[in-house]
This record gives sequence, structure tokens and C-alpha cells, in this order.
Amino acid sequence: MPPATRRPAARASKGTVGVSWEAVELAPVLLVSGAEGLLADRAVDRVVVLARDADPGVEVTRLDAADYSAGTLGVVSSPSLFAEDKVVVVDGLERAGEELLDDVTAYLAAPPPEVVLVLRHAGGQRGKKLLDALRSAGVPTVACDVIKSDGDKSAFVTAELRRAGRRADAQAVRALVDAVGSDLRELAASCAQLVADTTGPIGPEAVERYYGGRIEATGFRVADAAVAGQSGQAVALLRHALATGVDPVPVVAALAAKLRVLAKVAAVRGRGAGAVRDLGLAPWQTDRAMADLRRWTPEGLASAISAVAQADAEVKGEGRDAQFAVERAVLRVAAAVGS
Repeated sequence: MPPATRRPAARASKGTVGVSWEAVELAPVLLVSGAEGLLADRAVDRVVVLARDADPGVEVTRLDAADYSAGTLGVVSSPSLFAEDKVVVVDGLERAGEELLDDVTAYLAAPPPEVVLVLRHAGGQRGKKLLDALRSAGVPTVACDVIKSDGDKSAFVTAELRRAGRRADAQAVRALVDAVGSDLRELAASCAQLVADTTGPIGPEAVERYYGGRIEATGFRVADAAVAGQSGQAVALLRHALATGVDPVPVVAALAAKLRVLAKVAAVRGRGAGAVRDLGLAPWQTDRAMADLRRWTPEGLASAISAVAQADAEVKGEGRDAQFAVERAVLRVAAAVGS
């Protein structure tokens, strides 16, 4: 008997949309959707483990959508001589040709009871008609969206450590996110290293010991430090960013974006909360801007905007040294705080 029918929970999960990789259960067809490769890999691995728990002899077949030939899905999902259960994983549905899309559409009409079909789609419009059909049919979807915000990265680290039976205080979690950066695989590997090489609760000292000096220096971090008047930190972050290949243009753009938000909020904050809401900014942006503006005068803000405008022209061809231009702008912005 197939794993999808031997486990009643798989039938109960039908129609669930956006479950996490940790919660996915066996079902005749599963959609793993999103561009975060680590989470998608884990979802597929969990399905395979569940299938092997149900039948140690389960046959696992992987197909690459880009190399697919018409009829292959029907061949690999057909009953075998020994009637083994099967898991068929199709990677890269967003790269699929019409042959695969047509075969999967036909497959949905009558999925074989002994097979679990896992479809991975990393995003984009390719195969949208099929995706709509999958969702209309109530196919369980595993959400594997890219994790972008620092808050979501911190939540990921906390959950990763919790699964390993460990915990870290908020300061340590934040330090690890700052040090390792935005790559989820690297964050996961860093958590595994801390679990393996330390004991007890994980504090910021342990993170500093293993990952000190690896702060991710993006343009927005440089801009945050400059707008806060922290010239030394801003220049240190900037030089690290430039040394690791960050182009001066996006750094200047980040400075300009930060100052633009400050200027917008400063222009309307005296008119009440309604006027601030009408700017169309995210709540966290307005809250951050209101806090930053306590350190700024109108004259200082005008001076900083002028410095960044000059740097923008210089890094786009009007100056001889783009790196010098952006560093000078960072220093001028930091110096303008409170002036």
C-alpha cells in the first residue's frame, strides 16, 4: 500500500496552503513553492524521510524540468514489477517546457495511489496555469519564500537552535545575523557550528569568538550609521563593503533613500499622524524616521542631502574617484547630524 494512503494525516493535510517545511506530510501531490533553496531542500528531504518511514524500500526518482522529455513522468510513476512505493521529485518547475506542464496536468486527473509526486517551483510566471490548477485541486503547498528581513532571519536562527535543543539570548541571535549576513545556508551552518562547539546557552561572546569581524556591510547599514552620526562606524562599514566588492553607486543610493524618507517625514510630522500615514511609508520606516529626526535640524538635513547629491553625480562619472566621493559623503552626512 502506498505511503500517501497508509498515512491518514496526508489526506487530512490536503488543501493546506503555505505550510512550513517542518509541517509537510505525505500526499499524492505536493507543491514546494518559493526561491529559498535551503527550505525547499528540507521540505523534499522531509517527504523522502516520511515515505521511507512508511516503506523502507520506497523508490526515489528525481527529474530536472529543464531536461524533461515527454512521457517521462508516466514512465517513472507507473507500477513496478515489485510494487514498491515511489517518490518522484521534479526540480525547477519554473524552467519547465510544455511537455512537462502537459504531463503534470494530465497526471493530476488520476495520480497513482502508490506515488508521492513533489513539484518544486522557485517562482516566476512560468507554469502559472499549472500552479493555479494545483491550488484549485487543493494540492498542499510548502511555502519556501526567501527570508529577507532581519526579524525573520532572527526567527530562523532561534528556531534552528531550538530544533537542536539549544537556545541563545536575543543579543546573540542579533549578533549572529549581523555577522553571517543574509545567506540562509550559511546561517544554518553557523548555527550547527555553535551547537557543536559550545555548551549551554549561547551568548554574544560565543558569536563574537567564532564570527567577529564578519559584519555584513551593506549600503543600508552604512546609511544607518551615518544618519545616526556614527562617523567612525559608518566609515568602517563602508571600507569593509568596498573591500568586499560593493559598488559605490548603491551605497550612495542607500544614503539618498534614507535622507529622502527623513525629509518626507520632517515635512509633514507637524500635521499629525494622518499626514504621516498618507506618505505611504511602512510603519517601521516612519517610526525609525521619527526617532532619527530627533537628532536632525532642517539645516543639517539640507546639508546632508546636498552632500549626497554631489556624491551621486561623482560616482556616476563626474568624479575621478568614486570610493573617495562616497566616503566623503558619509563623513559629511554624519557631521551634519545635530548641526
